[in-house]
Parts: sequence; structure tokens; C-alpha cells
Amino acid sequence: MEALIIVDVQNDFSPGGALPAPKANEIIPVINKLMDKFDVVVASRDVHPPDTKHFDKWPPHCIDGTKGALFHPDLNITRIQKGFHKGTGTKDDGYSAFEATNENLMEYLLNKNVTDVYITGLTTEYCVKNTALDAVRNGFNTWLITDAIAAVEPESASEAQTLDEMKNAGITFIDSATKCYKQ
Repeated sequence: MEALIIVDVQNDFSPGGALPAPKANEIIPVINKLMDKFDVVVASRDVHPPDTKHFDKWPPHCIDGTKGALFHPDLNITRIQKGFHKGTGTKDDGYSAFEATNENLMEYLLNKNVTDVYITGLTTEYCVKNTALDAVRNGFNTWLITDAIAAVEPESASEAQTLDEMKNAGITFIDSATKCYKQ
């Protein structure tokens, strides 16, 4: 079974948000089209408390109860079967969807007999990377849909290093037109 994991497609990571990926809006139509190709569709969200050590490193973003923490309004949330909240404590960063505190993503995927996960979302260098690396560590065949992710610093050395790290970890890169998943 294959699952689509949508990572943090939230207002604060989109243009105009507190910590935007400049090309975030461009990936949303791609993700919306992909959802119909998967039997299992899940999504993560940063849901930070107002006072957290996470904000020692980053500007305040995705604060629980704010517009910034909500999914981007163009994302078709009707196909998302389960949401996973991360970064909810005062001492955790919650970069990976596998660090969700409201539900256990690993258990959820295993209960659905998922063997392959396809990663999309925001942002390449942080939450997408950590989710993909955790997926590999947890034994899933892991695919990164490259035209359905966006970086905080597109075309930077940081993004290139992140992509190399994921490739070296055994993550397979495809684009949304590749016929590796159910058509």
C-alpha cells in the first residue's frame, strides 16, 4: 500500500507568512492532483505553543489557534484522512511528521499496511527532509516528489546539501508525472 504524506502546507510557510517558502503556492495544485492517486493521504502541521524553545531558532510561526497554523486555503483538505500535529510542546522542534504528538504516524501507516510513502510539502530543508529521513529509518520505501516540495531557500547551497543528504539515505526522487504510484 502506498501513502501520500503532505508535510506542513500551512499559511505561515507560504508567501506572506511568518517563515515562507517563496515557491510554496506553486506546489499546492500539484499536491491536490496527487491526492486522488493514493488510497492513504495524511498531512502534518506545525502546531506550536506561543512560548517554546523552538522560537529561539526561528521567528514565531504556526502558533496554535492562529491563521498561520492552518492549512493553506488552496490545499484540498477533504482528501486528507488524518492530521498529525507536531512541535506541540515547549521543548520540541517537531521537524518530522513522525514526531507527531496527537497521533502516532508510524502506527497509523502500519495499520493501513503501508509499505511505500511519497513525501510532499514544506519545507525541503527542514520538515520535508526530516520526515523523509524518518520514513527511511522506519523501513518504508520512501519517494520524494520533487515538484511537490518547496524550500525556504530555493536553489541555495542549503537546499542542494539537503537533497544530497536525502539521496544518500536511499530516498528515490521522482516528479508528479512519474508512474511509480497507482495511476
